[in-house]
This record gives sequence, structure tokens and C-alpha cells, in this order.
Amino acid sequence: MLIKINPVNPQMRLVRRVHDVFKKGGIVAYPTDTVYGIGCDIMNKKAIEKVYLLKQRHKSKPFSFICSGLKNISHYAKVSNYAYKTMKRLLPGPYTFILEGSRQVPKMMLTKRKTAGIRVPENAICLSLVKELGNPIITTSATMPDGTIINDPSLIHDYYRSRIDIVIDGGPSGDNPSSVVSLIDDIPEIIRKGKGDVSSFE
Repeated sequence: MLIKINPVNPQMRLVRRVHDVFKKGGIVAYPTDTVYGIGCDIMNKKAIEKVYLLKQRHKSKPFSFICSGLKNISHYAKVSNYAYKTMKRLLPGPYTFILEGSRQVPKMMLTKRKTAGIRVPENAICLSLVKELGNPIITTSATMPDGTIINDPSLIHDYYRSRIDIVIDGGPSGDNPSSVVSLIDDIPEIIRKGKGDVSSFE
């Protein structure tokens, strides 16, 4: 199902409709401030397993997840003063920060080092979905098997068909993923250069 949601003022009745799909263990494709993401409720293990299958990804490589803001992040990760100041400066924005996960995060969403990738995208649709759900959603880029990013919602809908319950059309996206920066032990390490400017970490 393809539904159009206003990217500036998301219609709450449509946001609630997507919320119901998340609650039933559904998979949703949604816009972010970088590329389209595919995700589900972080608290639904069966749904997460469906996303692993969809992306043909090994369980040893956990997905990142989206929080609604800095306050929300502190429930799911250990945030030092340095990490807080850094994220406050850059979020919401096109970054994924690697932090040590808290006990609230399902084990399958953490690496062996107990770390997790966390995003707060500057996208009204995406943030309204997370706020309505009340907990994070996992996120992985909408791609072809060869890794090519699909940045048109109707193409995502045509490609994944019934394997995704709802594709949200929030307009076209870019094709540059988020920059990934590890803040473990307060030592910034650039893992991937993407859309977000990482010059302050170099």
C-alpha cells in the first residue's frame, strides 16, 4: 500500500494508520532526511526478523534505529556529557551516532560490543511516526540487492510489493546516506562519510 503524507505537516490520521501497522508487526518504508528507510517497531522481534530476511542481512550486523529526540536517546543508550553536547549540536540531522546501548534495547539490536547506531532525522514524517509509536523504529536504507539506493517511493512500492505493508510517499529523497560517527569512550571516529558534514571530527 502506498500512502501520501504531507512532508511539512504530516496528517495525524495517516500517521495513526501507520502506527497501527507498526503495532501489528508490519514493515514500513518511510522518508528520512537522507534516503528512504525501511523499518519496524524495535520492540517486535518477529518484525525485526522479517526486515533481516527482506534485506538478506546477517544477524551479526544489527540495524540502526530512529529516536524522536535527545531525551528519547538517553533511554536507549549511555550518553556521556561529550556525546550529549555533540548530538545536541548536530541533531536532528543526517547522522548516525554509534553509542553503547542500554538494557532497553533488544539484544538482537546490539553488536557484540553492545553498541547501537542511533538516528534522529530532520524529517517531520519520520519523527511523528516515532513519537506516535512511543519507542524507536529500526531503520535500514531502501536498496536493491546490489546496494543501489531506491529514492522514489513508487519504485520502492513496485520493487518490494507485498513484502512491505506500507510505503509512505513523502516526496523524492536524496541518494546519499547518513554520516556514521562512533562516540564510544568519547573518542569520535568517522565510520562513514555521508550527507552530514564530519569535518569537526577529523
